[in-house]
Amino acid sequence: MEMQQVRYFLALSRTLNFTRAAEQSNVTQPALTRAIQQLEAELGGPLFHRERQNTHLSELGRMMLPYLEGIQAQSDAARSQARSLKTLEKATLHIGAMCTVGPAIISDLIIAFRAANPSVELRVSDMSAGALMDRLGSGDLDLGLVGLPDPLDMRFHSLPLFQERFVVAVSRDHRFATQNVVQAQELHDEAYINRASCEYFDHARDQFHERGVFMRQVFSSERDDWVQGMIKAGLGLGFIPEFSVSDPDLVVRRLIDPGFERTIMLVTVRGRPHSPAVGAFVRQARAFKWPTPRDLAADTEL
Repeated sequence: MEMQQVRYFLALSRTLNFTRAAEQSNVTQPALTRAIQQLEAELGGPLFHRERQNTHLSELGRMMLPYLEGIQAQSDAARSQARSLKTLEKATLHIGAMCTVGPAIISDLIIAFRAANPSVELRVSDMSAGALMDRLGSGDLDLGLVGLPDPLDMRFHSLPLFQERFVVAVSRDHRFATQNVVQAQELHDEAYINRASCEYFDHARDQFHERGVFMRQVFSSERDDWVQGMIKAGLGLGFIPEFSVSDPDLVVRRLIDPGFERTIMLVTVRGRPHSPAVGAFVRQARAFKWPTPRDLAADTEL
C-alpha cells in the first residue's frame, strides 16, 4: 500500500466523483482510477460501487475508511514533526553535565539560548564523567559539558569553552583565610572535605604525594552543597574549581606550587549527524562571553 493510494482513496471517499477527486489530488483521472484499482486488488475487493450517477463506498470501503484516515493522519503528523524539528519548533535537547561543573556559569548560557530559541525544550542531567561519556557515545545525550585531566577519546569532538583554576576553599576562621595564596606543601596533614565525583582529585593527589603532602579525609559527598556546607562549618578544607564555589560565606584562595587548571568543553560525537537544535546550541556557546581567570580578582586574592 502506497501513501498516494491512501490519499486518492480519501479524496474519492469525500467527493464520490472520480473527476473531482483527481482534480483535488492533482492527477489525471486515469491515474487515480488505476491507483484505486491497485488498492482494491491489494485489499481483496471493491472499495467503491461505480454507478453512473451514484458512486458510493462499498461495505469494504466503509470498513477501510477509518483505518486509511488514521494512516493519513499519522503521515501528516510525522511530516509536521519533521518540519518542526527542522525549524527548531518543539525540539528537545538533552545535555549531560559533569556533576562538578558549576551550574551558575552554565545557566547564563542556557538563558541566552532559550531567549534565542524559545521552542526548544532543554533537559540537563548531571552525572559522573564516565557515565556522561558512555551515554553520549550511545546517543542518549546530544551534548556533554566535560572537563577532564586526560585527552578525550578520538570518537569525540570538543569545543573549549572556558578555563578555571582549582582553589582551596575554607571557612572564615580557618588559618588559610588570612593568606593571599596557599602553597601545596601547606596542605600536609590538613583535614580535607572530599568531592566524591571530582575527576581531577586523583590527578592532584598523585602530585601532592610526590611532594610528601598527605591530607586527612574527614568527609566525602557527591553533592557540592553538602561539601561546601561542611567546609563552611569548619570541618575541613576543600579543593574546588573556582566557578563551582556557590556559597558566599566560603573563603577561596589560589593554590600554587603546583596549581591546577581545567578546561570545560562542549563535547559531541565526531561524525554523527546532529539536529538543528544541537547546531544552534553550539553556535550560542561559541558566541557566549565566557569568563577567564583574568576576570577574577587579582592573583594575590580571589
